[in-house]
Amino acid sequence: MYTAVLEDDTDQLDLIRLWLGQGGHQAKGFSTGSEFIAGISRERFDLLIIDWMLPDTSGDAVIRWAREHLGWEVPIVVLTARDDEQTVLTALKSGADDYLVKPARPAEMLARIEALSRRYGIGGAPVLHLGPYEIDIQRVRIALDGMSIELTQKEFDLAVYLFQSPGKLLSRDHLLNRIWGLNADVDTRTVDTHVSRLRKKLRLDGSNGWKVFPVYGYGYRFERIGAEG
Repeated sequence: MYTAVLEDDTDQLDLIRLWLGQGGHQAKGFSTGSEFIAGISRERFDLLIIDWMLPDTSGDAVIRWAREHLGWEVPIVVLTARDDEQTVLTALKSGADDYLVKPARPAEMLARIEALSRRYGIGGAPVLHLGPYEIDIQRVRIALDGMSIELTQKEFDLAVYLFQSPGKLLSRDHLLNRIWGLNADVDTRTVDTHVSRLRKKLRLDGSNGWKVFPVYGYGYRFERIGAEG
């Protein structure tokens, strides 16, 4: 699993990254909330580990941002030095899936991560089959009726996100931030261009069980049509 770790104590951060590496995970560390948000805006992570007490913001604020901008597809674990009931409840209500009380223990951390990966289906089925579409995230490949479709990296990222968000109203700004990042030097017309290309390349017109619907003045909704998939 590719994990983003937010921890302001550099020694603790290095230790957590070491434990994750020993458990077969790749990790990227951040020491401030602003760096972390910028990082998860640019890259796609399988898991977020967030310290509760931070120098420039709070853990619950970072979690709320992640849920608002990344959705609920990525699991979040909170690290906290406080184990009182109110802190735990606040973390879970903010959108965390689980929590670890400091000092964290490596075996427990890896066990909880393994449990979350099973719950979210991470690593269990790298190839998704959705009707005639086959999505191989590891190989960055989408096939339609067995034929690979040539896509750019951003087209692939956008297509995967659409297939992971069926029925949701997705604003242009949300898609722009989610796929290109908050600091990208592009505007919402880029989203429209990429959606139009995907509609043609992947034939997302309803004829293959999936359709992109424009939502006037807002963005898009991606829907499964009929019983395909």
